[in-house]
Amino acid sequence: MSIDITDILHEWEFDPDDQYRVVAARDGRDVLQVRQPLGIEQYELEGRPDGGNPFGKESVLHEMRDRVSAFRGRHGDDSGFRIGRDDFALLHNEGVLYYYRYYILFQIGDYERTAMDTNHNLKICELVERFGHKDDKNDILQYRPYILRMNATARAMVLLGEGHKPDACAVVERAIEHVQNLQEVDTPTFHFERVRSLQYLRAALREIKANKVHAPVDRLRRELRDAVNNEEYERAAQLRDRIRELNSVDDD
Repeated sequence: MSIDITDILHEWEFDPDDQYRVVAARDGRDVLQVRQPLGIEQYELEGRPDGGNPFGKESVLHEMRDRVSAFRGRHGDDSGFRIGRDDFALLHNEGVLYYYRYYILFQIGDYERTAMDTNHNLKICELVERFGHKDDKNDILQYRPYILRMNATARAMVLLGEGHKPDACAVVERAIEHVQNLQEVDTPTFHFERVRSLQYLRAALREIKANKVHAPVDRLRRELRDAVNNEEYERAAQLRDRIRELNSVDDD
């Protein structure tokens, strides 16, 4: 097999409005691909985005939680457990991988997977908050307002798609309270993300209550995802144009 990917890049020219697709790999599993100006990124849709199995586990998070459980079994509690610098770096890098994936998943309207990936990173935050070195914690915890916002928005969109508006409102309201009550992290990023996340969540709550979250856009996004999966690229282009039209009306 040639290692030259020029033909692949020519087959899928870079277009900022057509960067994402879900395709079937050789073994039949679906993978997410992103066309960048200089190449193509590929993400697994199940497990870790890079397909890795650190420590023979699904993720570094799973390994660290197993270590906490083992420590608790030996000592009766977990108060003396600590995450070392090397393991913290592994957790941090894993969180970045999940961030890259859930950011894209949110863009294509895959809210279920967005909720799962943001939940993964929220669990990393909880683990680091309890057991991380004091000099390491801020590197991850400063982003928690943003992760909470994305998680709540994704879960609310799933509920709205199922016709559960009161439950969607409740999810956003709890997220607002959670972000408000977060312990301070002394970094500019934390303060910026908390203010921005509260503004975003409050606006989302108002739109949900006023029925301004348009189901047609969500339906079109699901149809777009199906069209891409089925390699119906002409239909996908038409759906993207319609979504942009609806979004431009909302912006007005």
